[in-house]
Amino acid sequence: MALLGAEVVLWNRTAAHVAEIRERAGVELEGEAVGFAKLSLVTSDMAEALADAKLVMVCVPAFGHRDVARECAPHLRDGHVVVLNPGRTFGALEFIHELRAQECEADVVVAEAGTFIFASRSTGPAQSRIMRIKHAVPVAAIPDDRGVEVMELLGTWYHQFTLSESTLDTSFGNVGAVVHPVITLLNAARIENTQGRFDFYVDGVSIGVAHVLEAVDRERMAVAQLLGVQVRSLKDWLLSAYRAGGEDLYEAIMANEGYRGIQAPPTTQNRYMLEDIPMSMVPMASAGRGFGLTPRAIEAVIDLSGLMHLTNYWSRGRTLATLGLEGLSPAEIKRVATKGYDG
Repeated sequence: MALLGAEVVLWNRTAAHVAEIRERAGVELEGEAVGFAKLSLVTSDMAEALADAKLVMVCVPAFGHRDVARECAPHLRDGHVVVLNPGRTFGALEFIHELRAQECEADVVVAEAGTFIFASRSTGPAQSRIMRIKHAVPVAAIPDDRGVEVMELLGTWYHQFTLSESTLDTSFGNVGAVVHPVITLLNAARIENTQGRFDFYVDGVSIGVAHVLEAVDRERMAVAQLLGVQVRSLKDWLLSAYRAGGEDLYEAIMANEGYRGIQAPPTTQNRYMLEDIPMSMVPMASAGRGFGLTPRAIEAVIDLSGLMHLTNYWSRGRTLATLGLEGLSPAEIKRVATKGYDG
């Protein structure tokens, strides 16, 4: 956004993590966006970061959303627009739920994107490479009647964002919940033995891995349907976001030029698991269980990943209970995801 001419403040809770960016007063970009992005301020003080802000872009792993909401709560003002990039599953609901817990009374719009707009990697302490800018990224707001306001702000800088009816659309359109954990889990030995020295999406996907991806993807769509939401398949999403097509999912993944060159993580203890399992898969499974569906493929990935990491992802993840949605009907949950908790 700074490269495009926006006045941007960068906040990070740990000053040391952005020390070089502060010293250089910006970030060097390469790839599909090239140049030095000059920032107006780099800070670890949330009050300072939000003082003159209108659009608040939250670009952290989803397990940080609740903490960021807690940090923001005392400093948010009427008219602030918060966009989670992305929300993963139920991200906007969790953010609002925490603002309510912190007794934040500001008239704030909270929106979530269905995916991160960039396929990108940090290449240094003040350098980033954008391998691909996605062609279409859905975004939805709570309350939904403020969606146009969100789109006007985002549209100044990005034409790729498209407005969805409900955050259930963006939450269950979350294909990262499918691809990240499955490929990581099924390549665990390779990741651990090579420290991730292979192309994650190209070398890490075979026809058999694609079959597991398809099974998890079918369950994601089935849970969404229980809540009255129709979402596209992973194969169709690849065509929309990357213009990558094929006869089946395996061919579509192999045809995606945006995936080429993206290295696997050096360890399985990374956001592909630590974020996507508790903040994407667990809420999907929780919603499915709540309404009579047993998503066995999703549950298998959650359970096996928990065994591998010696942790209980079910207890760490977003669930209907932790979001204050337990006991609500699908129609009631859809209303909260559209109008808010007081809607």
